[in-house]
Amino acid sequence: MNIEAIKAIYFYEMNRTRRTLLQSVISPVVSTALYFIVFGAAVGSRMQEVEGVAYGSFITPGLIMLTLVSQCISNGSSGIYFQKFTGTIYEILSAPVAVTEVLIGYVGAAATKGMLIGLIILATAAFFVDLRIDHPVLMLAFMLLTSIAFSMLGFIIGIWSKNFEQLSLVPMLVVPPLTFLGGTFYSIDVLPPFWQAVSHFNPVLYLVGGFRWSFFEVSDVQPLVSLLMVGVFMGVCLAIIAWVFRTGYKLRS
Repeated sequence: MNIEAIKAIYFYEMNRTRRTLLQSVISPVVSTALYFIVFGAAVGSRMQEVEGVAYGSFITPGLIMLTLVSQCISNGSSGIYFQKFTGTIYEILSAPVAVTEVLIGYVGAAATKGMLIGLIILATAAFFVDLRIDHPVLMLAFMLLTSIAFSMLGFIIGIWSKNFEQLSLVPMLVVPPLTFLGGTFYSIDVLPPFWQAVSHFNPVLYLVGGFRWSFFEVSDVQPLVSLLMVGVFMGVCLAIIAWVFRTGYKLRS
């Protein structure tokens, strides 16, 4: 394996984050802090506990997951898209660099950024709500697997996109509704039976549920089922990426 190639791609992407620090780090942290102020403090002070957990604390895992998913998709897609946009993707494709090395470089950088932002938001949450983490290792595992999975999804979106409108289509129009309807701000037990059944087709429900269980041992789904769903999602993304590089879909034209 060409470690130098992986390091070159990885550190180039990480340096791009440093150059856009306001947009890449500060903006999502401030936005999430506003959620804590509005929902955690203002709304939460007028609501009862949810499954024995204070409302402000209950929504914290969901808010972290919302930001984590959005940032990983955004970072994963923008990295490879700008290489296509500037035409430098052809230099990467013609270089003696394997597909796995390209993937590790771009996805690794996007996942690292997502993890850093997620941990910063977790630390920020401590200023607004009372937090406990019953299973810290499982919590970090969920964060890491989710970061990798959705960074790969972002990588696929970056290859698929022909313009900036398509690049922002999924992060802006698909991810937020799925996240808001995936139990971020509530337990699906409060929904009518029909909508509870519909919610189980929302993949974000499993991310939020498993992640929340690692904090409070409270979840709408079993944590093992959540881990299985993340693994299946990663497998599907890997299969799509392998097909893209094998066929040259939107890379060699």
